[in-house]
Amino acid sequence: MTRLRCLLILCLAIAGCARQPVIDEEMASVAAGPLPADFSGSWQRNYARDDEVNAALAAAFDRLARSIPDQRMAGNPVPAGPSPQQWDSLVALARLAELITRPDVLTIAQDDFEIRVDRKDDFSLLCAFYVGKSKAVESPYGNEVCGWDGENLVSHLDLPNGLQITQRFTMSADRQQLRVITTLDSSTSRVPFTLRRFYSRFERPAPALNCIETLSMKRVCSTGRLEL
Repeated sequence: MTRLRCLLILCLAIAGCARQPVIDEEMASVAAGPLPADFSGSWQRNYARDDEVNAALAAAFDRLARSIPDQRMAGNPVPAGPSPQQWDSLVALARLAELITRPDVLTIAQDDFEIRVDRKDDFSLLCAFYVGKSKAVESPYGNEVCGWDGENLVSHLDLPNGLQITQRFTMSADRQQLRVITTLDSSTSRVPFTLRRFYSRFERPAPALNCIETLSMKRVCSTGRLEL
């Protein structure tokens, strides 16, 4: 968590004013009853399918370089390129994206109104839907709001000074595979940085010990079934 806070401070230092909201009115609206998709369960990283960070950063560098207009068309013999600050901004986004997506297990709890994504040693995501609308949730880092793009869940965290973290959750038709696309953006970076992570559903093993509280014996634990 200390490393995460340090990287957040770094990214906030290079960010500027906020951009347009990612979650629009249509995405924020939900029908009465169950939510469009059920992501609940335990999910474990499939490293073989994940994006490699350096390859994703190289692709982002290429997009950044191509986003700079060629000044030779304006009579300048030297083609312009990204500034050192733009390179540094993109590297900072990549470092933070790698840290955010590092947990290898996601535990997702869901009902008709809320979705909570718990990640070991990292902050949790919380999506709330009430009275037909997505509700913004305040966290120690910023304001989080969720929406639906069909059956895809989109979580958007808007931090102070323009840093934005968007995560898109997509589940396979057989509900056994989960893809999470994480995109970080700031107003000082000409291009965002995106990482894809893949997960497979798994069943958590039963606890090794079963415990109950009793008045006479206080806490009693056993590897088998306990009966009062």
